Amino acid sequence: MLRAGLYIMWCSARNRMRRRIQRLREPRYLTGAAAGVAYLYFAIFSRARSRRPAGSAGRGGVGATPTTLLSLLGPSAPALASLLLLLVAAASWIFPIGSGLLNFSRAEKQFLFPAPVSRRWLVAYRLLRAQLAVLISASVLALFYRGGGAGGQLRSALGIWMFLMTCHLYFAGVTLARRRPSVAGTASRWIGRIPFLFTIGAMGSVAAAVGRMVAARPVTDFRDAWDTLGGIAQTGLPQVFLWPFTAVLQPFLAATSAAWIQALPAAALVLLAAAAWVLRTGDVLDTGLDSAPELQPARGAARRPLQYRSRPSAWVLGSAGRAETAFVWKGAMQTFRVVDWRLMLRGTGIVVWLVVASLAVNRARGFSEILGVLAVFAMGFTVAMGPQILRADLRQDLEHLELLKTWPVRAASVVRGELIWPTMVVTIVAWACGIVALTFSAAVFNSTGRPWRMAVGTAAMILTPALVLAQYTIHNAAALMFPAWIHLGAGRARGVDAIGQRLILLGGTWLTLVVLLLPGTIVGGAIALALYRLAGPWVCLPGALCCAAIIGIELVVATEALGPLYERLDVTSVERAE
Repeated sequence: MLRAGLYIMWCSARNRMRRRIQRLREPRYLTGAAAGVAYLYFAIFSRARSRRPAGSAGRGGVGATPTTLLSLLGPSAPALASLLLLLVAAASWIFPIGSGLLNFSRAEKQFLFPAPVSRRWLVAYRLLRAQLAVLISASVLALFYRGGGAGGQLRSALGIWMFLMTCHLYFAGVTLARRRPSVAGTASRWIGRIPFLFTIGAMGSVAAAVGRMVAARPVTDFRDAWDTLGGIAQTGLPQVFLWPFTAVLQPFLAATSAAWIQALPAAALVLLAAAAWVLRTGDVLDTGLDSAPELQPARGAARRPLQYRSRPSAWVLGSAGRAETAFVWKGAMQTFRVVDWRLMLRGTGIVVWLVVASLAVNRARGFSEILGVLAVFAMGFTVAMGPQILRADLRQDLEHLELLKTWPVRAASVVRGELIWPTMVVTIVAWACGIVALTFSAAVFNSTGRPWRMAVGTAAMILTPALVLAQYTIHNAAALMFPAWIHLGAGRARGVDAIGQRLILLGGTWLTLVVLLLPGTIVGGAIALALYRLAGPWVCLPGALCCAAIIGIELVVATEALGPLYERLDVTSVERAE
């Protein structure tokens, strides 16, 4: 079986490389490959020439090692890194975090699933196939850390590989363990629950230690909270529970060969334990690998057919109205069918509990500051990268262009309708982060008066829909003008050429966004300067409203201009995913 798996991997890699080389004849792939190679050269290889002398490498900068970089954050940074891994591990049981190890291709479903092999072998095959991609990723990341020369790069690459593989294995095991066991028996059920119970125990021990620490003395500021969490992670029962997470990080953080060799056995033990758990779980649980629709007829008629039930919808689409409403309804129904409301309620409950607990405990001001800083960064990330991540617009629906073309709807209405729903989703998420940031603004910006905090925060929330809608308009304009450059669907293209194409599109998007925001910024800034003496800090509100209104007018004109592009777009010009 091992030889068969290696043969499949070799043939797949050879054919994939041959295909990528052949498509470099097309200008878009050649341009993307050139941009990707240039990015890798200037980001990684050109920095090697500017390496400083060995005596100055320990002070950060180009020659800094991971340990040196973490030491700049204080002695508690490594322990806090393991605590962060614990939070991610706990979140994976609440929110689905895919690892990609169980993503079988259509060809693998067609040829491997009916083969006389066990499900454990299928999981092992996916683990084996993931090694090359993880090794390449680890090698590229290790090039950024040049402390210790070639030996340091090799140690970093192997440490990153062990860390990434452990994460992939853990998330794959969580995916398997969340499903119902297909083999009856108490032992089989408990095998999948062991990491879950361990994670619950670790979270409980850390929470209890934090409660005792806050009751003993107040946590005054961000630095105090940082050191408090670091001290908790390095003492008592939390240190015992955090040992696997610390062990996985140690090879990557090792500054010398001796420290790396000393940390290697513990990290290897955690990696092997995760692999054994995944293989065992994949053998005793119904992983859903045999539920591919293409294989249902071959499985026989003994399986009971799926029963579909119609459920009442809270929003019934009317028989008349604006065409944009139909697209908003489509996006909402699609989202509600995909998103599990139980996960949303869990996440909302956790956030509300953290906010209420931080506000109720006056002695935990430092933790309030941490939550406020995280909320500010989360809002900025959502506004800047949300349109890149949530692609529920023409970048997804152009796969069904032949169907969209049959609808008797104005082209501009189609474009606007595709933009509204994802803009609403990203805006709601950003507003939620903004509300949390405003709640803890006194702890984060304690030197700024309350009127300024409220005025600036409210102005930022007013501008959020305009900024998000502007980015979606630019992305969809690129999809209509250059459909071959846009990867359709929810997945992501891979390869150096795909990296270059994304960089080119990202640069064009941000440049266009700056030009689009310039008129509104000038007018809003002029109004704010004119009314500052009368309104004080609250002058931010009329300035933000004027800026958002001007951006909205520009976007309406832009969507009308995109209508003819949609009309002229041919079905054959849209390239489907491979």
